Amino acid sequence: MTTAEQRLDAFERLGRLLKNEIEDVTVAEKDALISFDNAKRSAMSKNAWFTAESIELMVSNISDMLESKQLRAFNKTYKLEGNQESKKIAVIMAGNIPLVGFHDFFTVLICGHRFLGKLSHEDPFLLPALAEVLSAVEPAFRELAQFTDSTIKDFDAVIATGSNNTARYFDYYFGKYPHQIRGNRNGVAILNGNESKAELEKLGLDIFSFFGLGCRNVSSLFVPVGYDFNPMFEAFEAFKTWANHSKYFNNYEYNKAIWLVNREPHFDNGFVLLKQEAAFSSPVAVLNYQHYSDAETLQHILEDNKEKIQCIVSQKSWWPGSYEFGKAQMPAIMDYADGVDTTAFLLSL
Repeated sequence: MTTAEQRLDAFERLGRLLKNEIEDVTVAEKDALISFDNAKRSAMSKNAWFTAESIELMVSNISDMLESKQLRAFNKTYKLEGNQESKKIAVIMAGNIPLVGFHDFFTVLICGHRFLGKLSHEDPFLLPALAEVLSAVEPAFRELAQFTDSTIKDFDAVIATGSNNTARYFDYYFGKYPHQIRGNRNGVAILNGNESKAELEKLGLDIFSFFGLGCRNVSSLFVPVGYDFNPMFEAFEAFKTWANHSKYFNNYEYNKAIWLVNREPHFDNGFVLLKQEAAFSSPVAVLNYQHYSDAETLQHILEDNKEKIQCIVSQKSWWPGSYEFGKAQMPAIMDYADGVDTTAFLLSL
């Protein structure tokens, strides 16, 4: 059985290994890192959405999350050295972006529980390989982290992530267990028309990272009446290479063709489409936008739809509590999916 300090130290070292900051790498760690690199190649072969750039972006985000300062603040918040009984936690993972289940993996293990991961067929390689790197750092984790692609059984609690349809399925089958079940949510951006080109380029990161497939990706914009989209399109030119990705561009062409046939009004810059639409979720290569007339009305809209929103990006001086542009897909270690504290849930079991 590991102590909280041992677990924290192991995750911190994992983060430093991912950043290539450690000189005294052990043979076991070196071998595990080589296997992790092989898993990246397997993931890219399996899933065309998983490019080298998207995988490395997620690895970078994870390593930032595991920096000492964040981990120590995390420990101070939760006082992890408790005497709670170790439970087996089943985690049903999505596969929309690379390593999307890492935060659940981290919280289960850092709380002293055992992790049973039900892998998505879209992402079966990366997290098990990263778990092997962690086990090379601290061998005790090898018995505490298990993965399966078959039916899960013999567990004490469930964390499940999927679509709204699968969330209803999860709730039906796992409702008798302590659980956290997540459905669809999306990121939104609030613009006021005074954003600089640099801020709009960073907004592009929130929109285009992982091809827009993450629940934290911005898929809907709120813009003032009379907003000029030209500066935004100019800033988005930094992402025009997305048109070279066949699956992304197929989505762009498909939606464009439908809208042209149906004569639906829209904006088009050659690789992303904008349409005035109240929905918070949008297809790949499509951005929805809505106009607002004043902040008070907008606040009511956001409040009425809070169950559909994962995060908000904006100028902080304009919309307090929002993420800065470019930070939507760079959550801190205590930024929880759906705003629900997974660590508190796990410590309460």
